[in-house]
Amino acid sequence: MSDTGKPAVVGSVGWMDLTVKDAVKVKDFYRDVVGWTASGLDMGGYEDFVMTPAGSETPAGGVCHARGPNADMPGGWVVYITVENLDRSLERVTAMGGKVRGQVRSAGGMGRFCLIEDPSGAVSALFESAKKD
Repeated sequence: MSDTGKPAVVGSVGWMDLTVKDAVKVKDFYRDVVGWTASGLDMGGYEDFVMTPAGSETPAGGVCHARGPNADMPGGWVVYITVENLDRSLERVTAMGGKVRGQVRSAGGMGRFCLIEDPSGAVSALFESAKKD
C-alpha cells in the first residue's frame, strides 16, 4: 500500500500500520523519538495519521486508532506484503498451514488486502495493488 504513486514490488513490504488505542499519543511518541511528521487522515469522525520521515515526501507508515475499520485489527505493527494475486495467495495461506483472518478489504483506489496468520501465529497482511487499465 505504497503512497508513492508507484506500485510496490511483489514480495516486498509496501506499507506498515500501527494500530493502538490512543493514536494521538503514539503519533506524538514517534514524532518526538524518530522525527516523523504526521498528517491527519479523516476516518469519519476522528483522524488516523500518515507518518513521514523528516525531509521526505514518502510516508513511512500509519498510526491508527483501534476503532472504526481498524476495530478488529491486532494491536501492534502490521506489515503489508505485496502479492500479485491476493485470492491465489490466500488459498496458499491455508494450504501451507496458516489462517486467513477476516475478510478481504478495500484499500480505496490503491488495491485490496487481507490479514493472515502464519503457522507460527505471526500476523501480517497480504496486499494486491489495484490493476491499472
